[in-house]
Amino acid sequence: MADDKQDRDEQADREEKRQREREVEETQTRSDEEEPMRVDPGEELGDLDKALKSHDYPVTTNELTEAYGDYEVETSSGKKSLEGVFSTTDDQVYDSVDEVRRDILDLIGR
Repeated sequence: MADDKQDRDEQADREEKRQREREVEETQTRSDEEEPMRVDPGEELGDLDKALKSHDYPVTTNELTEAYGDYEVETSSGKKSLEGVFSTTDDQVYDSVDEVRRDILDLIGR
């Protein structure tokens, strides 16, 4: 059988169809995957989180630094004291442990 343009075009069409089928199959397979588990923000702060939970609110950044400044948190560049984390901010008032957690996690880039 001679190799002609029509045969090559048909072969190219079949390959494109197989490629589309593979893409659809991959998409369907991935839709069954579970989303990664979200980590509880408190777990990321370790012992500091336990201390923050027991603290009375409202509280200021300066009061937290005075009370827990030596606690260390894991940042993208290594461990850093809470005092170091808060050193880049102005004194703020926090009404809850959730506000403190959120601010710390924002400051350390998580």
